[in-house]
Amino acid sequence: MTIQEMRETVCGWSRQCYAERLFAGTSGNLSIYDREREAMVITPTSVAYETIAPEDMVVLRLDGEVLEGHYRPSSEWRMHAAVYGAKPEVSALIHTHSPYATAFAVNNRNIPVILIEMVAFLGGDVPLAGYATPGTQAVGAEAVKALEDRGGCLLANHGVLAVGASLEQAHLRAVYIEDAAKICSIAMGNGPIVTMSAEQIAAMKNI
Repeated sequence: MTIQEMRETVCGWSRQCYAERLFAGTSGNLSIYDREREAMVITPTSVAYETIAPEDMVVLRLDGEVLEGHYRPSSEWRMHAAVYGAKPEVSALIHTHSPYATAFAVNNRNIPVILIEMVAFLGGDVPLAGYATPGTQAVGAEAVKALEDRGGCLLANHGVLAVGASLEQAHLRAVYIEDAAKICSIAMGNGPIVTMSAEQIAAMKNI
């Protein structure tokens, strides 16, 4: 994939995330990383998603050196860089503020395994990463701890992080995280929830 194709991909998925209300206003960000080029393409900071264009995407190295772009990169670029640096299997990352999942992050609780899809697509529950000041490398460091064997995590008092080998996979995981959070919230309003047992989770992993 060329740098221009990476720009177009990031732009297209950012528009889709906004249309699906995974993002609100100018919040949320996403990126992809080309390990051969050592180049990350990320959404810019504070640019409206309704008008965002491929040329607005920012190309930079994991140390923050900007290679191309007329805007500043997302304020969370350090988080993206920390995850890419620690997890070689990850090449795409989406950070959302989707409301149901972010509500769990505000409650400082994980999303328990209530659906079989969570095992198949996320690896199990959606764990909570410890709080760190937004925009710092520490957010990524806390996320890396929570992402062990998981396709996504919650960021305490902040939002959601979904990762994948591609933006298509990361997006699917972000959607499943929000869906699981919404269903869990509704179910808790109906009464006590019943989570999947360890045996049921193990059986799903063996299918």
